[in-house]
Amino acid sequence: MSKSEKYTVSGAEVLEKVKQLIHEGNIRRVRLIHDKKTVIEIPLTIGAPVAVVTIMAAPLLAAVGAFAALVTECTIEVEKVEEK
Repeated sequence: MSKSEKYTVSGAEVLEKVKQLIHEGNIRRVRLIHDKKTVIEIPLTIGAPVAVVTIMAAPLLAAVGAFAALVTECTIEVEKVEEK
C-alpha cells in the first residue's frame, strides 16, 4: 500500500527537498512536475540503505539540479510506502 504527498517549492529549493525526501526513507518514487507535466521521475528501491540509494540517484540528482535552475516553481510528488 502506498500514499502520495505533494510539495510545491521554488526552483532554488527543489534539489534540497528531493535530497531530504530520499534521506527520510520509505519513498517508492519521486516525481517533479512543472506546468502539470511530469518532467523527471525517480524510482527508488524500497529497503535499500540510504547510502546506496543516494549513490544510485546521483546522476538523477544532477539532472534535478539542472532542472531546478530553469524553473521558478514546481511540484514534487512523493509516493511513500505505508507502514503496517
